[in-house]
Amino acid sequence: MSGLYYEEFEVGMEFKHALTRTVTEMDNVMFCAMTHNPQPLHLDEEFAKQTEYGQRIVNSLFTLGLVIGVTVGETTLGTTLGNLGMTDIRFVNPVFHGDTIRVVTRIKEMRESKSRPTAGLVVFEHIGYNQRDQEIAYCVRTGLMRKRP
Repeated sequence: MSGLYYEEFEVGMEFKHALTRTVTEMDNVMFCAMTHNPQPLHLDEEFAKQTEYGQRIVNSLFTLGLVIGVTVGETTLGTTLGNLGMTDIRFVNPVFHGDTIRVVTRIKEMRESKSRPTAGLVVFEHIGYNQRDQEIAYCVRTGLMRKRP
């Protein structure tokens, strides 16, 4: 499914995204390597065993990117002009290797763009859950969306 144009969104709409993703050790290690993040909590199993988690946790920025990425196909694919901001980001529970993530998106707000007559702003609320239905991440994101041509 392609993304929606500004006019196709409504405040209160909810998307229970069918796309899910199991996070692998490779995802976590590669993301840390690509972003130059040497945090042993993500990379060193022996170090992580000594923490309250008892194992490595997945890099939170990977988690945020995955939660938002899962939503693209049904909301913004080909119809966004870009992200304007992300706020209220929180990581409620850690993500571990092998966790499967699913996402729910709600439309919180909308308004026409003041500077671009062919666009509008949509405020998305993204909530990520693991396979145990525990919330793992939350984000409010503002997107600049194309209007219908």
